[in-house]
Amino acid sequence: MTPFELRKKVRAGEFRLPTAGYCGEFAQANLVIVAKAYADAFLRFCLLNPRACPLLSVGQPGQWVMEALGQDVDIRTDVPGYYIYRDGELAEDLSSLAGLAEADLVVFAIGCSFSFEQMLLQANIRLRHIEQKKNVAMYRTNIANQPAGPFGGNLVVSMRPMKASDAIKAVQITSRFPAVHGAPIHIGEPLQIGIADLQKPDFGDAISINADEIPVFWACGVTPQDAIRSARLPLVVTHKPGHMLVTDIPNSTLAVF
Repeated sequence: MTPFELRKKVRAGEFRLPTAGYCGEFAQANLVIVAKAYADAFLRFCLLNPRACPLLSVGQPGQWVMEALGQDVDIRTDVPGYYIYRDGELAEDLSSLAGLAEADLVVFAIGCSFSFEQMLLQANIRLRHIEQKKNVAMYRTNIANQPAGPFGGNLVVSMRPMKASDAIKAVQITSRFPAVHGAPIHIGEPLQIGIADLQKPDFGDAISINADEIPVFWACGVTPQDAIRSARLPLVVTHKPGHMLVTDIPNSTLAVF
């Protein structure tokens, strides 16, 4: 499928799965949607935390159709799952935002590590969550974000188990793509970043790690969802973790040499 075809399936209610492994040559995006009154503060939060929140696009207040992200992209219908936070608490898990009435919401599209997975696969680096058709494992850490306005919280990371030689290759590959989180932020002992049990992720699915593998952690676009909890705003909308907006932006255009 092309990204356009996948979005059409999502819009028609025919696709509600995590998007890892789909349309691998194109960038995927995390979403954060906040009221205009908080948009400047959230923009500062992204600029202060670029590893976790690399911006792909920012909409105008009330703008749902975002051509900068692809052909006929409608943020209200083209994501396989949405979370609604009210006063910092997860209140709803939705498949569409068609009934959302607020008119002054601002959409932030943030780069996603799913975007570089095709490049890892092309380098013969195995990705177990794709092989097992699971969501990637994501964890809250003890690494504090740089705060901006009401937004703070701690960094969230995604984890992929790899052999040590593959981890070195993964660093080399992903470091060229800061717009989709770039190089890993940690490799090895999870306790050093506050993760007590890899089999109990805060988001996504638990992934087994073989004896000859080490965990490799990337900054994750779910980080704003931890910041949202601490901000306790009346209303914030995000993607459901792992259920991304698949854009028409070729990953190749995001490379930094």
